[in-house]
Amino acid sequence: MTSELFVRGMLYLSLTVLGVPGNATVILAFLLLLYRESRLLPSDVIVLHLALVNLLVVGVRCLLETAASFRLSGIFGDAGCKAVIFVYRTSRSLSIWLTFVLSAYQCLSVAPPGSRWASCRALLARYLGLVFFSLWLLNTCMSSAAILFSFGSRNASNLTGYDVNVQFCYVNFPSKLSVQANGASQVGRDVVPMALMTLTSLVILVFLFKHSRQAKDLRGSGRRGGGAEQRAAKVVVALVTLYVVLYGVDNGLWVYALTARKAMESSLISDLRIFFSSLYAALSPVVIIASNRKVNGRLRCGVKGKPVEEKDTCGMAHCSQGAVE
Repeated sequence: MTSELFVRGMLYLSLTVLGVPGNATVILAFLLLLYRESRLLPSDVIVLHLALVNLLVVGVRCLLETAASFRLSGIFGDAGCKAVIFVYRTSRSLSIWLTFVLSAYQCLSVAPPGSRWASCRALLARYLGLVFFSLWLLNTCMSSAAILFSFGSRNASNLTGYDVNVQFCYVNFPSKLSVQANGASQVGRDVVPMALMTLTSLVILVFLFKHSRQAKDLRGSGRRGGGAEQRAAKVVVALVTLYVVLYGVDNGLWVYALTARKAMESSLISDLRIFFSSLYAALSPVVIIASNRKVNGRLRCGVKGKPVEEKDTCGMAHCSQGAVE
């Protein structure tokens, strides 16, 4: 094994060790909550779906890349490459879109009761299943190029010159136009929800800032208030910052690869893109567990068999029989 493959394997192993247990823990917390309460709030359903998709990203791509780097698995034949790249691209883009859906739902949740935006929130909650189905359909169709053009590195003699090296696989496009069209669709698929998510997050931050100032004025300058609002604002800032940085680097590398043909010949750019995009899937459960009191409380109370009292869509909850410390 070369030193390059060893370093590659260790990086993917670190993502696997962090991401698989983390996302599995979030999923377990919500399943325990569903078992105890017999229902989940719309925001909980979105976070649960997001954790499932992130688990696919880390479990399918990072785990298998780790095994292949250490020569523990020979899964990356033609069929294996098609399946792994297709599932990874679909789940990766779903992760972005679901985070936008969560951000949009939280943005609508701060609207005054009885307003038009509050009605939109109720409509989104009612048709959440249709939203999920539409996102799956959209992203599955947009990832179909992986099935058509991916094959194992053993068949590298069939390259056309318009290919993307992904270490153990190649994505071989038939023409320059198909490369550019596929690249543009991928960038657009990422940039649109990221821009919308940033906008909705800014709206939430503005509302929380105004609400915090109003609460201070009402309670008097000598008393502290708005702790929950400030905590929620920090979570929003953390998630948005994490997304913009990691997926910004990913898309920046992809645009560079599209403009510099030699960059596609090496697997380094592809490895860096996969690492940075998978890093969000590995780190997001850490943010959720640390900031979402409903998840935190369910994990603590689940061991004691105590129910969790629901508070709001921001995940504020505690054990109804003894507060969570």
